[in-house]
Amino acid sequence: LTPASLIEDSPLEVATPTGLYRPHNYDERFRGFVSARTALAGSLNVPAVRTLGLVGADAMVSQLRRFGFAGVVEGGEFYGPSLALGSADVSLWEMVGAYRALATGGVWSPLRMTPGGDVGRSPANSRRVLSEGAVFLVSSILSDRESRGVTFGLENPLSTRFWTAVKTGTSKEMRDNWAVGYSRRYTVGVWVGNATGEPMRNVSGVAGAAPVWL
Repeated sequence: LTPASLIEDSPLEVATPTGLYRPHNYDERFRGFVSARTALAGSLNVPAVRTLGLVGADAMVSQLRRFGFAGVVEGGEFYGPSLALGSADVSLWEMVGAYRALATGGVWSPLRMTPGGDVGRSPANSRRVLSEGAVFLVSSILSDRESRGVTFGLENPLSTRFWTAVKTGTSKEMRDNWAVGYSRRYTVGVWVGNATGEPMRNVSGVAGAAPVWL
């Protein structure tokens, strides 16, 4: 896939061992064929699930592990198509580490709790997880205000005065939400939710975590 590749955003049913999986977009709308750029920037769920079908869940699990998500221990079949939308349990620490790998051109290295050395990076434990070309394209999409506007409008808490690439996420039933992104100097991740796991009321990633991230 390239940013210009077309993906169908239409009603989808995927057979799983527990029944039919029917993903929906956040705004409950379908847009027909959209570019991969528009789909990712606008957080469209259905194109994400279709893309996972092209890539394969096992390949996705392997890539997540390379990005430092140590808690993703099951095979792709265990998570199923909902893996595309975040069915695997991950921590804010792991999420920030993964986005930081994008910020450093596709090289992942362990985070540190204290500063020191080469800005906390340990070359001995670092590894390349994406090519520089792929990272450039993803960063271009996640910083594209116009493409993001398809879902969120042009004026929203993700629009900064300087270059940033950012993505939000909202869990099922709005139990919690995220905003994680990076500039040329910093990577910042925000989690918003109730410690009890109780759902929030109409608080999505763009309304909850994004203003804090900004």
